[in-house]
Amino acid sequence: PVCVCNATYCDTLDPVVLPAPGTYVRYESSKAGKRLERSDGSFQRSLHAPGRLLLTLNVSALYQRVKGFGGSLSDAAAINILKLSRPAQDNLLRSYFSESGIEYNLIRLPMACSDFSVRPYSYDDIPVDVPDDYELKHFRLAEEDVKMKIPLVHRASAVSKRPLLLFASPWTPPAWMKSNGDVRGKGTLKGKAGDKYHKTWANYFIKFLDEYAKHNVTFWAVTAQNEPLASLFTPPQFPTVAFTAAHQRDFIVRDLGPALARSPHRTRLIIMDDQRIHLPHWAKVVLGNATAARYVAGVGVHWYLDALVPPGCSLEATHNLFPEHFLLYTEACSGFLTLRFSVSLGCWERGESYSHSILTVRPPQHCPAGAGGSAQPRSAPSPPAQVLNNFVVGWTDWNLALDMEGGPNLVKNYVDSPVIVDSSKDVFYKQPMFYHMGHFSKFIPEGSQRVGLHRSRRCLVCQLEHVAVLRPDGGVVLVVLNR
Repeated sequence: PVCVCNATYCDTLDPVVLPAPGTYVRYESSKAGKRLERSDGSFQRSLHAPGRLLLTLNVSALYQRVKGFGGSLSDAAAINILKLSRPAQDNLLRSYFSESGIEYNLIRLPMACSDFSVRPYSYDDIPVDVPDDYELKHFRLAEEDVKMKIPLVHRASAVSKRPLLLFASPWTPPAWMKSNGDVRGKGTLKGKAGDKYHKTWANYFIKFLDEYAKHNVTFWAVTAQNEPLASLFTPPQFPTVAFTAAHQRDFIVRDLGPALARSPHRTRLIIMDDQRIHLPHWAKVVLGNATAARYVAGVGVHWYLDALVPPGCSLEATHNLFPEHFLLYTEACSGFLTLRFSVSLGCWERGESYSHSILTVRPPQHCPAGAGGSAQPRSAPSPPAQVLNNFVVGWTDWNLALDMEGGPNLVKNYVDSPVIVDSSKDVFYKQPMFYHMGHFSKFIPEGSQRVGLHRSRRCLVCQLEHVAVLRPDGGVVLVVLNR
């Protein structure tokens, strides 16, 4: 099930209105083609349900508050959106951010280039004959920011009824700050925490926030570094820089933490921004330091290696150690590291794996060729250990929109996206992943709180996964995935 949208047509949803007492509203998506299809019903007074599975809400058992759901405005996403005609662009932005769409409230922006850019760059690329720039005199936002991302953020904000929460992540410092002298490839920040390189790198964050603020864009948070350990595994042309947990801790204590605290920005700081296989170790190293912990608001998690470590050992263990620091999924996508079919239009299983990750956790599915192809044989079911039920406060998809190939990407690291743009036809396709995200993002606004949910019996054949949430307006949302 995909929706083909263009300049004149795109499917829409009605704004959420709380049902009258004694009634409920149901929204259903299915592999057979339902896309957030609405129906109404009334509650039965009788609790007599022999042999049936009964889910019982306990609204007095309150857990974490939700921050929200969203996606990333990478250079690639911006390029693809802007390749459409203006009316088609508007339909795409409304689909994601408006009341007639799925009402995302989180947007992640790369600070300068990521691999989903068309060129490697930083905001302080200095002339060849200039050895360094500790004063950041050459600091400039890129055309990608000024002409693409910033205008799109303003347009998204204009169609959204909810306040948008933006957070930014750096992939790489300027080449002159890196040990290998290139924004691409394996390298570390020169020197050590507290020195002029680290002070300048911390000030680079503040300059970024300053320059965006001049364009009337403010950030809820920054992450200290995108995938700080990924440079150990990525291709040599990949823009990245390596940090260990101890190096990140020291950088935060001596440089980044104080710089953010001194700045006029009320921007929060998120650590790690990498796979949960590093938890709880990474959190112990950074947040175990009382000074670092005071500067840090939360821990960012990527989903790519989730299959290797159970959530109880990583997410829940981290929450139990540091309950005052939130856990936020900051990146996820399907179609990565596949030898075929980075983009698989209409693949239901890829949508299902999004819902499954938000509710529970298990290896992502891969689809063969053809729209909505079935997944490869699955491994034995993992225990029902749920992401939202392991104190995670939100979930952020990767690129908001990609082309038919799954790009553009500097290193041909093509992946899938909930929205695929075919600019040659001025159309975009809303995939099952889009609708799966909508089951959470549209109905669970910021400030909602997870509540207790009891299952009357264990059902090994049911393959039901679920979460219950109390909205700020008093409505209750129950999301159920039937696999």
